Amino acid sequence: MRLHSRDAAVFAWGALRGYPARTGLMLLAMAIGVAAVVVLTALGEGARRYVVGEFSALGTNLLIVIPGRSETGGFSPSTLMGETPRDLTIADAEALTRSVNVRRVAPLNVGQSEVSWGGRSREVVIIGATHEYLAIRKWKLGQGQFLPVAKWDRAIPVAVIGGRIRREIFGPHRALGEWLRIGDRRYRVVGILASKGRSIGVDVEDLVIIPVASAQQLFNTPSLFRILVEARSREAIAPAKRFVIETLQRRHQGVKDVTVITQDAVLATFDKILGALTYAVGGIAAISLAVAGILIMNVMLVAVSQRTAEIGLLKALGASRQEITVLILTEAGLLSATGALGGLLLGLLGNGLIRRVLPVLPAQTPLWALLSAIGVAVLTGLLFSILPARRAARLDPVLALSRR
Repeated sequence: MRLHSRDAAVFAWGALRGYPARTGLMLLAMAIGVAAVVVLTALGEGARRYVVGEFSALGTNLLIVIPGRSETGGFSPSTLMGETPRDLTIADAEALTRSVNVRRVAPLNVGQSEVSWGGRSREVVIIGATHEYLAIRKWKLGQGQFLPVAKWDRAIPVAVIGGRIRREIFGPHRALGEWLRIGDRRYRVVGILASKGRSIGVDVEDLVIIPVASAQQLFNTPSLFRILVEARSREAIAPAKRFVIETLQRRHQGVKDVTVITQDAVLATFDKILGALTYAVGGIAAISLAVAGILIMNVMLVAVSQRTAEIGLLKALGASRQEITVLILTEAGLLSATGALGGLLLGLLGNGLIRRVLPVLPAQTPLWALLSAIGVAVLTGLLFSILPARRAARLDPVLALSRR
């Protein structure tokens, strides 16, 4: 008896159709395992893409200057006297523009205040910035103009508002040119942002941007919250970072009391953490494939015992041990592949549901996870079917025909 691959596939398919309940149970187990891998890796990859997208929205080649050191500096006289790190000032920010590696600098102040016009009011986030801030953040202006080019220490009473502020405060009325009250001060609206969405937890449409000196007056503070520095290129990030640290150290009496965070370092850190998380949840989900493989092995052992006479007849007709083994493994492979494809479809449907419920989370299963899920499913089914296949191959044809 010579067994061709097509004959083995037809025989295996007929055997699977002959026991629909058993086949359905194994298909369901394998499909659930593959779907779990697809969905969980999509969640991990979606979280990674979301975080990377949030930080990428800050701008390219960005350095963020934060007052104070991020690491402990040990004992010093300033520790004993209870001194705090020197605040960042507008003059510090201006000093950072004097480098060929620096394209733009934007000093920032951030706070909350009530804005009102024509009897309408609400609490909003106020950002104090400069003309360069729009280009650094890569935002778009819908109407009017952005903050004017002027000396940073000039408190000009102008404001740029987000789209939602324009709709909720001004309604059908024209906003450009109107005087908007912020706290106890008035600012003329000179521009309206066109950008939408959230960026690092801040809704762009809910912002009001005023000159940094005006924000310092509004919040009664001489210090800055952050300084954003844009390097001229990715290659210029490292020298620009050294320049920022050295410049501020000279201005602060030789004390390194600032932290400079580079955007690519933050992205690389989050990318590694969330990438490892994706692999971890994928590995955890893959355990369910092993469980499905054990189920296939147990069910196939039962199937061999139920089909003893059938196997005995094949051996009596001349089927060799190798051909019997191929028949059983073909059946297991066909079963695993069908279950894996069903699980893949189920997982992709689950990804679509997640994206619909959580549109901010780009739940997309990476290609390596899709291929691995299918490959592991088929391999698991084959490996766990080796024992039933070998048992079937060792059956004595005479005893098998007599169902012994």
